[in-house]
Amino acid sequence: MKKIIKGGTIATATDLFKADILIEDEKITQIGLNLSAKDAEIIDASGKYVFPGGVDPHTHLDMPFNNTVTDDNWETGTIAAAFGGTTTILDFCLTAGEKNLADAVKKWHEKAADKAVIDYGFHLMVSELDDATLKELPIILEKEGITSIKVFLAYAKEFQATDRTLFQAFKAGKQNNAVIMVHCENGSVIDELVNEAKASGHTDPIYHALTRPPELEGEATKRAIELAHIADAKLYVVHVTCKEAVDEIIKAREKGYKVFGETCPPYLTLDQTELERPNFEGAKYVWSPPLRPKGHQEHLWNALKAKQLQTIGSDQCSFNFNGKKQLGRDDFSKIPNGGPFIEDRFSVLYSEGVHKGRITINEFVESISTNAAKIFGLFPQKGTIAIGSDADIVIFDPTIEREISAKTHHMNVDYSAFEGMKVTGEPVSVLSRGKFVIKDKTFVGQLGSGKYLKRTSSPFTEKKSKAVASTK
Repeated sequence: MKKIIKGGTIATATDLFKADILIEDEKITQIGLNLSAKDAEIIDASGKYVFPGGVDPHTHLDMPFNNTVTDDNWETGTIAAAFGGTTTILDFCLTAGEKNLADAVKKWHEKAADKAVIDYGFHLMVSELDDATLKELPIILEKEGITSIKVFLAYAKEFQATDRTLFQAFKAGKQNNAVIMVHCENGSVIDELVNEAKASGHTDPIYHALTRPPELEGEATKRAIELAHIADAKLYVVHVTCKEAVDEIIKAREKGYKVFGETCPPYLTLDQTELERPNFEGAKYVWSPPLRPKGHQEHLWNALKAKQLQTIGSDQCSFNFNGKKQLGRDDFSKIPNGGPFIEDRFSVLYSEGVHKGRITINEFVESISTNAAKIFGLFPQKGTIAIGSDADIVIFDPTIEREISAKTHHMNVDYSAFEGMKVTGEPVSVLSRGKFVIKDKTFVGQLGSGKYLKRTSSPFTEKKSKAVASTK
C-alpha cells in the first residue's frame, strides 16, 4: 500500500525543509509539496521531524561473553531498537571457538532469522588469522556482503588478538576494501593491573574503571592507528571514551590517515562516579572501556561537533543486574561487561545534543545514521531520505518530555543505565522499508520482517568541518 507522510519537517545530514514523502514498494519515490497518490495512506507528521531511520553500527545481541549470554536477543533487541528510532543494526559475529568463519556466520544468521524486526548486517570478528582463515576471509566477505572486520586488543581469555594478528587484519582489510574496527585498550597491562588490585583486596565495581585507565586506551589507539597507516588500511575505532584516544584520532586525521571514530551515549552523559554507587549498584555501570571522569565528556562532544568522531553506536550488550551482574559481587573482574543502550541512543543524543545546543540537527542525523551507512557500505540505501532510498523513516516529536526508566523501556533487562534521566524528544512512529514497526508508540511489526543486508564497500568522502576539536 502506498503511503504519503505529510506536513513534517524533513531532516537529513545536509538539509532541513518541509515536504511530503511518497512511499511505494518499500522505497521513497517522491519528495515534494502537496503530494497525492490514489489509494495512498496519509500519515500526518505536522509539528514533527521526519528523520532517516537510525543506523546503529555497534550491537551485541544474543552474544556469549564472560561465561554467560547477553539478555537481549534478536527479538527483544530489535524491537527495542525500533522503539528508539533505529531501523538498521550492525551486529558483531564472533568467530572465537568456531572451526571456520563460515560456521560463525551461519550461527549468527540462525540467531537473527525469524526474530529481527528491522534490517541488519554483520561485522566479522577475528582473534587469530592463520593461513586457512586468511584464505577463507575474502571468500566470506564477498559471499556475505560483509565490509567490516573487528579486532579486540582486550579480553585475553575470550577475544584478544596479538599485534601481529591486528596487522594481518589491516593488510587483509586493505586487500578486500574492508574497514577494520578495533577495540582499543591495552588488555595485557589491564590484566596485570586487575591482578594487582585483587591481590590488594580491591573487589568493588569502581576498580573496573581504575584498572582500565584512559592512558591505556590512548596507547592502544595510537598503536592501532600507526599499524593501520603502515598497512594503508581504513581504521574505525569503536567506543571512544577519553581525551587520550580522541587526541590520537585527531592527530592521525590531521595527517590524512584513514581513521574514523565512534563514541556512545553513556560516555557523553555518564561518568566514573556511577561505579561508586553503594550496595553493588555500581555493577550496573560496568562495561569496557569504562566510564571516565566527567571532564572527558567535553572532549567527546567537541570531537563530534568537529567531525573528528563520526558515529554514535549503542554498544548494546545487556546483562541483568539480578543474576548476571551479581556474578562479580566478590570480584569485579567477573562482572559481565556491558549495558543496555539500544533503545535510548537516538533520544539521548537528540536531547543532550540538539536540544541543548551542542550539535545541530544535521550533525545529529549525520552521526546517528548517515555516517555509519556511508562507512559500512549501506548509503544511500540507508542513512538518508532521498528518492530511491529505502523508506526507513522516523517520525519524531521534539516536544515530548519524558523520564527514561526500566519500568517503561522495551529491552529485556531489569535496569536502565539512564534511569531518571529527563529527555526532550521521542520517536512516535517508525517505518522500516515503508511498513510501520512502531505506530503511535505501539509495536505493530512482525517477527522476522527484518532483512539481512549484503553491503558493498565504497569510499566515504567527508566534508571538512569549520569546527575544531582542541587537543589541548
